[in-house]
Amino acid sequence: MTRPIRSYVLRQGRISSAQQRALDELTAKHALAFAPQPIDARAVFGRKAPLVLEIGSGMGETTAEIARARPETDFIAIEVHGPGVGSLLKRIEADGLANLRVIRHDAVDVLEHMIADGSLAGMHLFFPDPWPKKRHHKRRLVQPAFATLAARKLAPGGYLHAATDWPDYAAQMLAVLSAEPLLVNTAAGYAPRPEYRPLTKFERRGLGLGHPVHDLVFRRRQE
Repeated sequence: MTRPIRSYVLRQGRISSAQQRALDELTAKHALAFAPQPIDARAVFGRKAPLVLEIGSGMGETTAEIARARPETDFIAIEVHGPGVGSLLKRIEADGLANLRVIRHDAVDVLEHMIADGSLAGMHLFFPDPWPKKRHHKRRLVQPAFATLAARKLAPGGYLHAATDWPDYAAQMLAVLSAEPLLVNTAAGYAPRPEYRPLTKFERRGLGLGHPVHDLVFRRRQE
C-alpha cells in the first residue's frame, strides 16, 4: 500500500513543561480524539452554531484570538505538533474559550473522516508549510485533490481563507483553487486581508524579510 505524501514532517521539537502539563491535563477537556466518523458539533459545543475549521494552528495565538473575537462561531483547530497543541490547550483554558476545540491528527484524515460534507461555514489555512524547494512542492497541502475535498466539506456559501508569504505558493494556491468547479473567488485575484485575521508572527517575520503576504478567499458556490 502506497503511503500518502504528507504536507508536514513530525519533528522532535522541544516541549516545555507547561505545554506537556497542558497535554496531560487538558486534552480530555478541550481536545477531540480522531475517530473515523463525522463529528456531532452540536454535541461537542452544546449548541447549533456556524462551524469553522482551522488547518495548522501552530502555537495557537491567532486561533485563540479569532475565537475570542467571534463567540457566535464554533472553531475546531487541527495541529500535529505537540508543543503547539499544548500551547493552544493552555490558551483555551486560560481564556475560557468554550467555542474552540483541538484535534491532534493529520488534517486530510480529519477532513475525510470527521467532517461531514457541507457542514463547514468556513476553513482557515494560514501560512502552511511552503516547502520552498521545487523537489518538495509535491508536499504542499494545496493541490487539486485537497481543493476538491475542502470544497465538498463547505456548506454552500461557506468560505475557504488561505494566506501565505511565499509568492510562488500563493500563485499555486490561486491556480488550484480557481480550477476547482465548486469554488468561486471573492476577489479579482488575491483578496485584502479580512479584518478577522490578525497579523501572525509568521506574517510579521515574512514582512520583515520583504515577503509579500497574499490572502485568498474563495466561497463554495450556492447550489
